[in-house]
Amino acid sequence: MGVDAKGTLGFTKMHGAGNDFVVLDGIRDRLPADLGAFSRRIADRHFGIGCDQVLVVRESGEADFRMQIFNLDGSQVEMCANGIRAFFKYLRDHGHTSRDEIGVETLSGVVRPRWAGHDNVTVDMARPILAPAKIPTTLGSGEGPVLDMTLEVPKELTPDGSGRVVLCAASMGNPHAVIEVPDVNTAPVSALGAYIEHSDAFPNRVNVEFIQVLARDRIRQRTWERGTGETLACGSGACAVAVTSMLRDVVDRRVTIELRGGELEIAWADNHAHVTMTGPAAEVWSGTIALMPDEPLEG
Repeated sequence: MGVDAKGTLGFTKMHGAGNDFVVLDGIRDRLPADLGAFSRRIADRHFGIGCDQVLVVRESGEADFRMQIFNLDGSQVEMCANGIRAFFKYLRDHGHTSRDEIGVETLSGVVRPRWAGHDNVTVDMARPILAPAKIPTTLGSGEGPVLDMTLEVPKELTPDGSGRVVLCAASMGNPHAVIEVPDVNTAPVSALGAYIEHSDAFPNRVNVEFIQVLARDRIRQRTWERGTGETLACGSGACAVAVTSMLRDVVDRRVTIELRGGELEIAWADNHAHVTMTGPAAEVWSGTIALMPDEPLEG
């Protein structure tokens, strides 16, 4: 769509398992110069378009395309697995590519989504990062993994008043803390998630997954995403949940993750293999939003 004579910019609203995005096309359009501030404005669900994250389509010098990801608070993050599925569907639906597999440059490296048919996309998420210093976290030591570590938190944030939570940690290009709870529906996701996101144990902040293991092949998950808050789904978080649960031997090597917005299938053949994630992507609508006078475009 581009910026028209009235000063409005085109966008596309998409979601992956309920994790919703505004997609901006930086290949076809000139975008606002300060995308962090613009993302904060348009992500607002009352005064903007409303989304969990803003995805920006860019040309790449090392892959087929580059994806920028901005949180609701305007911060830029390394990777979003639900986002990359929506990103790939956007590229196919809007004429940027007709290929069934591409490479997408992200801040965490090149990720390869593959079309799985019926609006499903499989993503090679590479190997999980398990060494504490690389996640990064101060919990654990050496090469990891970081499993069943105790973190001190305010007593009022724990249902039993102990002031302690037991968690695992891993990175799928972005950091995740995983906490098993008796019932995700009653878990203190907002209060405890926000506290752990900013804990000194996670120097780059952290996404927090609350999980309930239902069976050897099924886990229920709620997610607190750093810089955004609770979302209906988190694909990289689902991968981190699957990996840490497999390492704890509470699930098998292929598992369905139940999220509030849908389901994802995660597979990890062995400890040396790449993690794969398969899930849906959908376009909701396309439209335009007016640029403000103090929002200059990129040069």
